[in-house]
Amino acid sequence: MANNFPRLPPSGIKVIVVGAGFAGLAAAIECDRKGHSVTLFEKVDNIDEITGIGDIISFDPNGSVAFERWPGVVDEMEAIARQTKHIDLFHHQGKFVTRQDFSHEKAWGRRINGHRGQLHNIIYRHAVDRGIDIRLGKRVEDYFEQDSPPQSGVVVDGERIAADVVIAAEGVRSRGRKIVLGFDENPKSSGYAVYRAWFPADRVRNNPVVKHLVENGDTHQGFIGPDIHFLASTIKNATEVNWVFTHIDDGNIEESWQFPGKPEEALKYLEGWCDVVRELVKATPDGRLIDHKLVYRDPLPTFISPKRRIALIGDSAHPFLPTSIQGASQSIEDGVVLATCLELSGRQNIPRALKAYEKLRYERVHRAQANGPKMRERWHKADWNEVWKKPEMIHLIRETWLLNFDAEKDAYTRFWAVLEELDKEEKQIKPRL
Repeated sequence: MANNFPRLPPSGIKVIVVGAGFAGLAAAIECDRKGHSVTLFEKVDNIDEITGIGDIISFDPNGSVAFERWPGVVDEMEAIARQTKHIDLFHHQGKFVTRQDFSHEKAWGRRINGHRGQLHNIIYRHAVDRGIDIRLGKRVEDYFEQDSPPQSGVVVDGERIAADVVIAAEGVRSRGRKIVLGFDENPKSSGYAVYRAWFPADRVRNNPVVKHLVENGDTHQGFIGPDIHFLASTIKNATEVNWVFTHIDDGNIEESWQFPGKPEEALKYLEGWCDVVRELVKATPDGRLIDHKLVYRDPLPTFISPKRRIALIGDSAHPFLPTSIQGASQSIEDGVVLATCLELSGRQNIPRALKAYEKLRYERVHRAQANGPKMRERWHKADWNEVWKKPEMIHLIRETWLLNFDAEKDAYTRFWAVLEELDKEEKQIKPRL
């Protein structure tokens, strides 16, 4: 274990984390900060399979506040993040509608929007530098938990590996969901998919239609049309271009959920759209476009297993639509809260810690999740007769309760009251049994 990072004294709690995405890494780092012993299993052999993914990811102040506590991380992220304070929104045929300014949010914390793989690499390297035991190329085949002795664990290469608590952070297809729910369930199509692209700005610098996007530093704009919204950014002082757009998808969810896209196929969805949008798509080089199905899961009745020793976090527990702009931040919050609950409960009270984690997270997560469909409808079903009268109707949902929030502080503040509430609920249930 590295000793040059602030951490609490050893708690004696042994934690297994499954998955080295943002949620898993954040949970591992936060557990290490709290003095827990962490082993992380990740199925890919080479972390570049994750860090090489090239599209944009967003962390709002409620997510980035955790990075502030990881020495050096937030400044390194900021150096490669998009430097914009507003978004310009246009009608899909090119007419400017409104500018939404985010300057006031600086008082809440940092907005970090950047290359998914590069930001992930910063967090991964921090986890490695902390000395966290990360085992790549290890696919978790199953989960287990038991009362005697009280423990949970995973099966890897046919071997049972035990711990005090297991954190499932594998994403929407997590095997951990089965032990939590008690049955297998299949993901559903949300009815939408997203094209995502990222490429050097030199591809558009000499194009008279779009060169203005790369002439004066970073930019951020959105184009709103029927059942489609198209978001474009220039980043790293306008040396790189990113665009994404959500479209209706009628494909089978059993197919690959992510596969290479072709600009000519993407353009078919954009007939009648303005030249700026179409030229950005045309400029996308081969191999730099992904078509990504948006997978939907019904809200879970619980995030924790029957014996309360396995917890779901991130997309394993609550996949978000991109229009919420909160999936990444909520996954960070999950890890922060779970690590804090384990710290406050101690090794002898793991089940109570997990129950408190769920209680602290459940309502907030689902309230945040609801913003995704709401925002999508605001854009995709916009009544333009009304929008032209009141342009702020298509502004992004940016709410104080959601963004001006510190998950660690909240957990420290409410943990004991939540335990009292849980005790009362259990006493009310027992007489009926």
